[in-house]
Amino acid sequence: MILRTTRPCTAMVAALLYATTVSAQENRGTSEQRAACAPDAFRHCGNYILDPTAVESCLRQKKSDLNDACRSVFEQSAGQQEKMNESRRYRE
Repeated sequence: MILRTTRPCTAMVAALLYATTVSAQENRGTSEQRAACAPDAFRHCGNYILDPTAVESCLRQKKSDLNDACRSVFEQSAGQQEKMNESRRYRE
């Protein structure tokens, strides 16, 4: 009996996660970056998992708790943002 109800539930959750992931992939980093941060997203920011912007914000706030691979994703993006800001200053 439990097996009969578990399979449909598991399939439904997998389909929901797939649909959410596909729609959230726009402008959300490379597949490698998402793979590096997925465990931390579920562990630390599971309440926001359906809102990619909120997950990203949550992960940034918990940067010191992230695994090394995920932390490096945010450190790289911060470095790239700083370079973009510098190049804008020189154009003005």
